[in-house]
Amino acid sequence: MPFYDLPELSISIIKIFTLGTLGFIFAFLLTPTLTHFLYKYKLWRKEVRTKSIDGKEVPFFKRFHSEGEINIPRFGGLLIWASAIIIALFFLLLSKTNIWLFQKLNFLSRSQTWLPFFTLITASLIGLIDDILQILGSNAQFFLQKIGLAKEKYSGGGLSLKKRLILVAFIGLIGALWFYFKLDWKSIHIPGWGDLEINGWYIPLFVLVMMATYSGGVIDGLDGLSGGAFASIFAAFAAISLARGQIDLAAFCTVIVGTILAFLWFNIPPARFYMGETGILGLCATLTVVAFLTDSVLVLPIIGFLLVIESASVIIQLTSRKFFHKKFFLAAPIHHHFEAKGWPSYKVTMRFWIIGVVMAIVGLVIRLMG
Repeated sequence: MPFYDLPELSISIIKIFTLGTLGFIFAFLLTPTLTHFLYKYKLWRKEVRTKSIDGKEVPFFKRFHSEGEINIPRFGGLLIWASAIIIALFFLLLSKTNIWLFQKLNFLSRSQTWLPFFTLITASLIGLIDDILQILGSNAQFFLQKIGLAKEKYSGGGLSLKKRLILVAFIGLIGALWFYFKLDWKSIHIPGWGDLEINGWYIPLFVLVMMATYSGGVIDGLDGLSGGAFASIFAAFAAISLARGQIDLAAFCTVIVGTILAFLWFNIPPARFYMGETGILGLCATLTVVAFLTDSVLVLPIIGFLLVIESASVIIQLTSRKFFHKKFFLAAPIHHHFEAKGWPSYKVTMRFWIIGVVMAIVGLVIRLMG
């Protein structure tokens, strides 16, 4: 049977997995060039981080991570979003030809993938700026303090947490307004029950989910941990998109998965580079948009369970320190707590991967049953 005579569902599945595979191959081949550049110019922290976001000491973090933090480049997220953009533009150009196959493989569409790509690019560029400021070290920090974009007590470098959250909220507001006024989305789907009209509350909900998802970005703390977590999350949303007939969005998600797997190949302990803020911010913001586009926002906390527990552990730790003057966990986020208890980092990473995959499957099943 000729390829173009296959059932439409088969063609869609072939398209999705072909693009995901190409995403992996392209990112895999791009990595040596990227890492050569990163190591040549020593694009890593020049100073050891000694304090948490609330200004407290981080003894367990310093014990396990201080040396590696200043010898491994950041900007690994470039591999993910740059590869996805290049692949999308490549097949968009090829689709202008009369070749049927290339037209089918184009997955840039106004109704499904324009908004995720816009979010991915915008958020990733903001993260890229933060990464650049972090590797510039104390000089950049001094400048940011002078113009009011950073506080002295924040030793992580780059933009202050407050300013990053404001930027994330602004991206979320743009997305919320687009969904509400342009796409006329005013309801959320409750699995097993149906659609719930929330009207104007849709806008603040969108912004809140965007900020909450970004707070889960603290998962980027162990070699390979964030990559495995996001791979399972985007794979689940690819399956949801396919089930809803959003083929281009499913292809977008699988391309992201493919590029993340290439990142993981080089980030299995010991890491060759870190994802950095350019990866974390881009993926978290894009994940929010994908969840709303698939009308699956209520299963996002299940599919993204690892992001939830990572963020919750930090909130619990900060609250305990502030009001009870003691730590709830040995270290936060929670993956550092298990390190402090004596677990090797690779054991923490692989067990978190397993939890992430299981919860992604659970969330997927709940959404499809709904």
